[in-house]
Amino acid sequence: MFYLIKETLSPVGEAEWISLFAGVRDDKKPDGRGRRKRSRKDGAYTEPAPEESPAPAPDTAGREAMPQYVAVLTLDEWREHRDRFNMGIDMDPDINEIFTTKAEVNYDSLTGSFSIPDRKELAAEDSKFSFALDEKGIVFIDNTGVAAKLIGNIRQTKKWRFPSLERFIYDFLDQIVKDDLRIMEKYEDELDAMEQAILNNKAEDLPSGRLNDIRNDIRYLRIHYEQLIDLGQELEENENNFFLIDNLRYFHSFLNRMARLHDASTSLRDYTMQIRDLHKAQLDVKQNRIMTVLTVVTTIFMPLTLIVGWYGMNFRYMPELEWTWGYPVVIAASVLIVLGSLIFFKRKKWL
Repeated sequence: MFYLIKETLSPVGEAEWISLFAGVRDDKKPDGRGRRKRSRKDGAYTEPAPEESPAPAPDTAGREAMPQYVAVLTLDEWREHRDRFNMGIDMDPDINEIFTTKAEVNYDSLTGSFSIPDRKELAAEDSKFSFALDEKGIVFIDNTGVAAKLIGNIRQTKKWRFPSLERFIYDFLDQIVKDDLRIMEKYEDELDAMEQAILNNKAEDLPSGRLNDIRNDIRYLRIHYEQLIDLGQELEENENNFFLIDNLRYFHSFLNRMARLHDASTSLRDYTMQIRDLHKAQLDVKQNRIMTVLTVVTTIFMPLTLIVGWYGMNFRYMPELEWTWGYPVVIAASVLIVLGSLIFFKRKKWL
């Protein structure tokens, strides 16, 4: 699947793409390493000059002479057609070896991989695919269909006044995180509800383990944002001069957005820890109240137990056993002990 970067992504057939790009080489030196680079001054393509020859004037019409493209290939298609892209690499990606989102600078290309968490189930397996790019365009090697889906969203929603490879990459990265702010807001609302339930002594109504699930989801997103920040910094560095200097602002803008999302995820992670500590504190308060009640009950019945033990010894010569008022006096003494203990604990605010 091939597209040309124009006002929108315009699909082209393989034959048309081959006529535009296949076999086009940017190496004019015998060793094949003299790729055309964009001038750091105006970003136009310039041909490398032979040794001992003056450099030619920049080709200011470089963009029009060489349109840029986006390609989405399966792994088998990439293995079959990778020589047509002339990127000077022998990349054979293995989905089982993709663990992170990253970018690596090569001599004639920039390669890397995406590992994108499923926003509907962040604990599930990530969607993984690879990419390779140079100044002519970008190729996604994807068997999952995720890259094609993101590109389809761009085709439906984006129309560019100044089309460029840099703007496409920005919109592609934006599609990955476009719903994340809403996810953060949903988690924040759920955490607010948890906090209110805890403060209202309704913590037992909270779903078991939900707080841990939210904290784990936020951790997954936070790691993903850190990887995207590293990727954006690699693109902004523009080590191979694949990108126009003026268009590096797209990567800078993306990095700023990722920094805000990363800060938001860090704040939510701290919020989950605060709620966990609050829940633990509420449990400690309840335990303390239970222990206080048990202590009060034990203290009240301890002297009564003494009386029962004392007069339960059944010695023959115990005058109280023969006394007419013995039983009422014991009852009265027991009542006074209970009332006195309750008044004492009430004044101490233990009850």
